[in-house]
Amino acid sequence: MAIEARGTRFTEALRAAWDVGDAVLPVDPRLPRAAAAALVESLQVGAPVERGVALVVPTSGTTGVPKGVQLTHEQIGASAEATSSFLGVDPARHRWLACLPLAHVGGLSVVTRAWHTGTPLEVHDGFDAAAVDAAARAGCTHVSLVATALARIDASAWARIVLGGAAPPPDRPSNTVATYGMTETGSGVVYDGVALPGVELRIDDGEILVRGPMVAARYRDGTPVVDDAGWLHTGDLGRLDDGILTVHGRRGDMIITGGENVHPDPVEQRLRQHPAVADAAVVGRPDPEWGQRVVAVLELSPGADAPDLDEVRGWVREALPPWSAPKELEVVDALPRTALGKVRRAAVR
Repeated sequence: MAIEARGTRFTEALRAAWDVGDAVLPVDPRLPRAAAAALVESLQVGAPVERGVALVVPTSGTTGVPKGVQLTHEQIGASAEATSSFLGVDPARHRWLACLPLAHVGGLSVVTRAWHTGTPLEVHDGFDAAAVDAAARAGCTHVSLVATALARIDASAWARIVLGGAAPPPDRPSNTVATYGMTETGSGVVYDGVALPGVELRIDDGEILVRGPMVAARYRDGTPVVDDAGWLHTGDLGRLDDGILTVHGRRGDMIITGGENVHPDPVEQRLRQHPAVADAAVVGRPDPEWGQRVVAVLELSPGADAPDLDEVRGWVREALPPWSAPKELEVVDALPRTALGKVRRAAVR
C-alpha cells in the first residue's frame, strides 16, 4: 500500500495498514504527481511482499528511480530498541517529536521508535522552527533534526537532539548526538562514532561494513542488501580507531590529485570552522596537470565577505595535508541538498 507521508494522517494510515497486515510504501508529498506515480509503479505497489515486511522505504538516490528497501517489523523493532537503549529513553519521562520528512528513514524511524517502545510522540507535518520550540515547551524532550535546522531553534530546551543527514557543525551543543546510517540500516546505527548495541563494524579495503539485526536483507526487486555473511557494504570510506568510527565519505567522492588521496569530508569540516563560511562542499574536477583539482564551493555566513583562494588554502593547510588545500574556489547562494539537508556532491560537481 502506498501512502502519502505527511503528518498524523500518515501515521494513522500506517497503523491501520499494519493492523490488517499490509506493508506500506511512504510517498514523499513533495514529489510531482508523475514522479510519485513512477515510484509507485517501479516499486510494484499491490504485488505481494516477503513475509514480515512492514515498510518499503525509497532510498534517497539522486538519479533514476530510487530502490525500495524492505524493512521487517523485526528489523524496525531491533532499530528502536538499540537507539532507545543508547539514548536512555524512558517512556515514563520522555516524549519524541517527529518533524523530519516521514518518507525518509530519518524521519520515519522516530515514529516507529516511539511506537515500539511505548514512548509518547508528537508528529508535525514538517519542520517549523517556532513549532519545534513550542513542542519543547509543551513537554517534548527528544527530537531528530538535520544540522541546518540546529541554529534555528533553542537547542538548550531539549534533553537530546539526534542529528542526521549532513555533517554536524563543529561547535554543536553537548546535548546533540551525530548519527551515521542509511535507509538500509533502518536509521542511524553509529552514534558519535560508537556502534549501537548489537551493531558490528568492520573496515575492508577502506570501506565501512555494517552488520546487525536492524539491517535490511533485500530490496524490493529481490536483490540482496547484504552479502552471504550478513555484512552491508556501505560504499562509504572510513576508519576504526579503538572502536570509534570516522567516516571519510563516499568512495566515489574521493579526489585523487597529483597521486594523493583527498577525502572531502575533513576538508569540508575544516572549511565550516572558518568564520565566513556557513557550509561547504568539496569536489574533484578534471585537471590536465593534477588529474583532479580540489574545488571548494562555499555558502557564506550572513553578512560575511567571501574569503579569497589564498586565505582558504592557508586555512585548510593549517589543519590538513597541503594537497588537501583547494585549488579553486566558488561561492554560491545555496548548496544543492537532499530532503534531509545532505549536500548533493554530484550536483555540485
